[in-house]
Formats: sequence, C-alpha cells, structure tokens
Amino acid sequence: MNARPDRFSVKMMNTPPSGIRKFFDLIIGRDDIISLGVGEPDFPTPWVMREEAYYHLEQGHTSYTSNWGLAELRDAIASYLERYRLSYDPKKEILITIGVSEAVDAVLRSILNPGDEIIIAEPCYVSYQPLAALCDVKLVRIDTVPTGLIPTAEAIERAITPKTKALMICSPSNPTGRMIPADELRKIAEVVKKHKIWVLSDEVYCELRYDGNEHVSIGSFPGMKDYAIILNGFSKAFAMTGWRIGFVATNDELMNQVHKLHQYSSICAPIMSQYAALEGLRKGADEVEKMRVSYQQRRNLMVKAFREMGLELNEPEGAFYVFPDIRKTGLSSEEFATKLINEYKVAVVPGNVFGEGSEGFIRCCYATEIGKLKEALRRIALMVEGKPLETN
Repeated sequence: MNARPDRFSVKMMNTPPSGIRKFFDLIIGRDDIISLGVGEPDFPTPWVMREEAYYHLEQGHTSYTSNWGLAELRDAIASYLERYRLSYDPKKEILITIGVSEAVDAVLRSILNPGDEIIIAEPCYVSYQPLAALCDVKLVRIDTVPTGLIPTAEAIERAITPKTKALMICSPSNPTGRMIPADELRKIAEVVKKHKIWVLSDEVYCELRYDGNEHVSIGSFPGMKDYAIILNGFSKAFAMTGWRIGFVATNDELMNQVHKLHQYSSICAPIMSQYAALEGLRKGADEVEKMRVSYQQRRNLMVKAFREMGLELNEPEGAFYVFPDIRKTGLSSEEFATKLINEYKVAVVPGNVFGEGSEGFIRCCYATEIGKLKEALRRIALMVEGKPLETN
C-alpha cells in the first residue's frame, strides 16, 4: 500500500513489537521445539472455576456488568487484599479490568502528562516502558543487575527529579522471579512518601512464592494509601491467562480517573470470566497451592541445572521464571536465544527485551511439563559446552 507517511501515529510507528511475541511466533505450529518462552501456566484453569463459568453460560448470563465489575467479585477481592494488610472500598476503590495489562495502561494514562518522568527498574516486564512512552514521558531506567536484580530505595531516590511523577515495581518480578525484601520495600515506601510520587505495584505473581517467603505489598505500609496503586489479577496463580481478568486497587480520587478511561476503552471485563474469578477466590485455594508446589519443584530443578552449567543466576523467590547470566558464553542475549532455537530447538526470551540493562541474560519460564524441562536443560547445557545436538 502506498501510504502517506502521516497516515499513522508517529508514536505507534516508533513503538517496537513485543520481543516475547517475536520468539513466540517462531514456534507456532512447530512441535519439535520446547518452549520456555511465554509466561503461561501449563495447568488448565481449575475445574471448579470452569464449571462456574459453564453454569452462568447455561443460565444465559452473557450481558455487560457494571463498568466497575461484579459487586460480589469486588467484595471478594477486598477481603482477599485484607490478607496483605490492604484496605480498599470495593464500591469505589477496586476496578475489574481486562487483565493486568489494561490496568497498567489505564493507570499510566490517568496519571502521566507529557514531560513527566517515570522511574522503571530493569529488568522489567515488556509492556511497562512502551505504554509509558506512549504518554510522552521520559523513562528513567534503574539498572538492578549490580544489586542482585532487586531495586533499592537508594537507587530510586538518586533517580528522582522535580519532574518525577511515578515509580513502577513488580514483586515477585517478571522476568527475574526476585521478590523485594520487606525491609527494602519499607525504605522505598518512605522515599515515595517523601517525594509524593505514585508507585505502581504489579503483584500478579504474589501467590507464587517459595521457601516460606511472605508477600508484602508496598501499599501496606503506613501512609501509602495516598500513593500506592495495586495491580493484580488471576492469569498466573489461577491459570486464567485466556480469561483476561485483572483488577486495580487505589484511592478513590485516582480511581475516578481510571474508571473514566475504562468506561470508554473497555466497558467491562467479560462476565463469565468475572464469575469464574469469583469462584476461584471462594474455592480455588487448594488448586492454587498444588500449582505453587509444582512450580517450586521445577524452580529447584532449573536453578540447580544452570549452576551446574556454570551460568550464574540469582535464585528466584517467586513467579515462574529464572534469569540466568549468559555473558560467559560470549554471545549477546539475542545471539544466544537465536542459536538455541535454531540449533537446539529450545525457545527462551533474550534478556534485552526487558530493558537495556538486561543484556547478557535470558528468561526461562519453568511453567512447562517436567520431562520437557529436563530435556530443554540438557540441550541448553550442550550449547553452553559447545556440543552439537544429537540427531537421529
């Protein structure tokens, strides 16, 4: 098509496609590749939740809900958040969204003005920076590699300027699996309050934590209700990626702005997904725990295997990712991932897609059947050792 150059948004034309999806597209339709790429549970949504959705379909409950979402789901979420010492009014401080991705976009567009600055700790999930950039703000990146892939209050405070509007964190982290320790979170909260900036806290992996680690939300510290924006959902812990159901919790002053954008862009999350999520909060805890235990076993396998290969990594406390350092191989992240998929039939995500500071790492998702994980690790070890993959 011969198009005038100004027919498209310059901002969108300058926005790169998702690096995760690039590698995902390479494996579509190929059963000879073991994927450790896309962060998706290999479990189906628990039956108790699917059955609830079937019931409401049979009853013809296929309408819009309130823009806010089902009242009973918001009530259940408010009770759920209380476990983490978070108190939000389900009528005006909790909004059901189409996954956490919509929540991130809606919040950023509700708080940012052109020329503002937002601090984002790298490595970070692939959508944070592009969505912020679309708001015409300056991205201020913090490299967490020197601090064990954990953002520190000291580094955050150094990055703050008079134009800083917000900070974005994720704990447990995608892509590293690291959890910010409670003492460090407390220090970060003090920095946030001191400078009166927003903090977006992505907590979608909070149920997937290991070795007895407890989840602490930055919103639970004294005085944080005025500054914290809690982002969470059901995709990961409840194995509901395709249902697209998330939520945002924040003070009513900000929520009034987020709610307006949600009204215009999305109307409401799918009603069947909302009913399924509600049943998950009511009766899905045992199934979530079974999945968590399985992920911890797989994490242990991954950590041991990469260390035996001589690749350094910080042991993840949560989520379902490891983020090994592959710099000793002499390959860039992109080179390593490309060679691995082409010659060894294993798909991982190059670290550089998670930010400039993540070059020299790869992300491996262990939400994959254990037999496939072991074979994938065997193949990665062959590549690290410079040995070819045996072919029959």
